[in-house]
Amino acid sequence: MTIEVKVPVLPESVEDAIIATWHKQPGDTVHRDDKLVDLETDKVVLEVPAPVDGTLKEIKSAEGDTVLSDELLAIIEEGAVEPAAEPVAEAKAEAQAATPATAGQKTPAPESSKLSPAARRVAEEEKVDPGSVPGTGRGGRVTKGDVINFLKGGGSRQEERVKMTRLRSRIAERMKDAQNTAAILTSFNEVDLKAVMDLRRKYKEQFIGQHGIKLGLMSFFVKACCDALRKHPVVNASIDGDEIVYHNYQDIGIAVSTDRGLMVPVIRNAENMGLAEIELAIAHFAHKARDGSIALEDLQGGTFSITNGGVFGSLVSTPLLNPPQSAILGMHTIKERPVVVDGEIVARPMMFLAISYDHRIIDGKDAVQFLVAVKETLEDPTRLLLGL
Repeated sequence: MTIEVKVPVLPESVEDAIIATWHKQPGDTVHRDDKLVDLETDKVVLEVPAPVDGTLKEIKSAEGDTVLSDELLAIIEEGAVEPAAEPVAEAKAEAQAATPATAGQKTPAPESSKLSPAARRVAEEEKVDPGSVPGTGRGGRVTKGDVINFLKGGGSRQEERVKMTRLRSRIAERMKDAQNTAAILTSFNEVDLKAVMDLRRKYKEQFIGQHGIKLGLMSFFVKACCDALRKHPVVNASIDGDEIVYHNYQDIGIAVSTDRGLMVPVIRNAENMGLAEIELAIAHFAHKARDGSIALEDLQGGTFSITNGGVFGSLVSTPLLNPPQSAILGMHTIKERPVVVDGEIVARPMMFLAISYDHRIIDGKDAVQFLVAVKETLEDPTRLLLGL
């Protein structure tokens, strides 16, 4: 009996998807729930599993094709198959594969899944050993360009044209729209993080023991922003047509860098959460974003965003708005610098802060006062407990 595998019904805000990677090829045995193919939308990657046990009979759409909801992807010939290998056996096989080859033995060639269909065809036509071709694609995947460059003798002046992923194209589109639509202005300040660093150092072990997660910097920034947004609600607002929408809640987007591009999962009602809850939510979203399992609803909405270029060493930058939000806070690297405290020069862990905002609805006064409120809270975290 043949079974049709179709594109899942895409969310309302997603028009179509691009076939990113086929994990099985015609003739391969598949087990129910095996990952067949990854579909890349402009927001997330959707995994399509095998609905039944059987053999993949035919693939109807190739990698790079654009597909719509309910479109036919492949056909599976249903039938009994051998049970999937036991995890122990798989681990043993992986360990053996990782063992260096002994004298007289050949190192096995990479799995066929490391070759794109186009690369496999060229390699077969030109009788090239795929194992000798270095892959430059995602996850070490060997592309057609890799095989062609290998045939040409390689060299230091290689070039490869790679089509933008759907996510990267969408990021480019949204960022350019933000620049074209909003009147973006950026204001700066600096914050002395000694009080926060001392708190983290003092309660580090107790916090991990009680909550099972490290006490990071981001949770302090999220709470400080929530408090500042409460005091300056226009920074938490957005434009809808000729109206300003004021939100009486704070859904904070946290920018996460992944191999596929920047994602901004949203922590809902962050104003009602404690530091531990925020740290757990950030860790959860970061893991999902990086392993490709993040859901579309995790990325939708948000009233304000925070991005941390400091993890990459950025000293100062001007973050770009995440529409339809009207403001974003930029964190940066922490540097010990000499500052004057009570008339004395001392070394303190300092960070530059930046707020980019839409000047159409946020005046400079509101943006600057918001940034000062964030600074004051971080330099004296007890203000959060006292509601000051």
